[in-house]
Amino acid sequence: MINASLIFVGILAILALVIVVWVISAYNGFVSMRNKVEEAFATMDVYLKKRYDLIPNLVETVKGYAAHEAGTFEKVTAARNMAASATSIEGKMAGENMLQGALKSLFAVAEAYPDLKANLSFLDLQAQLKMLEDDIANARKYYNAVVKTFNTMVEVFPSNVLANIFNFKRKTMFEVSEESQRETVKVQF
Repeated sequence: MINASLIFVGILAILALVIVVWVISAYNGFVSMRNKVEEAFATMDVYLKKRYDLIPNLVETVKGYAAHEAGTFEKVTAARNMAASATSIEGKMAGENMLQGALKSLFAVAEAYPDLKANLSFLDLQAQLKMLEDDIANARKYYNAVVKTFNTMVEVFPSNVLANIFNFKRKTMFEVSEESQRETVKVQF
């Protein structure tokens, strides 16, 4: 009898130890993934800020050739300011969607001015912006991949039980709306 009860207590102790080790491991996994999500967003945010800093130079260069396009310049500036001052991911996405459309309008204006398209300063700024856009796209892909992994951990059983206990919530993917990608740019003179 004593041996059977000792074996039973030993099995319960081992089972409890396994559960405690799993909880600690799962919790640390959540913390690690949350930190990766934050790091991925911070990396993307660095590229976004570089682009925000580049846009005023681009606008000023285009202004020199197309001064009567004030509405376009105001839209680009307003969109840049909205995106740059956003504090949440949702705010950043809304600002980025607005900025994408405004930049399309700016480049449509630039297309109408052959002298501007040949300007070395404009070409340099345009090349820098293209490189930043590529970096932003890559950073966005990485961020979304990390968010997908984190969200999967939050949703799948049994880790979803721990996610609820420790209040780990789904993160938002960083997506540019399809409307801003497919919208036709209207240029009026």
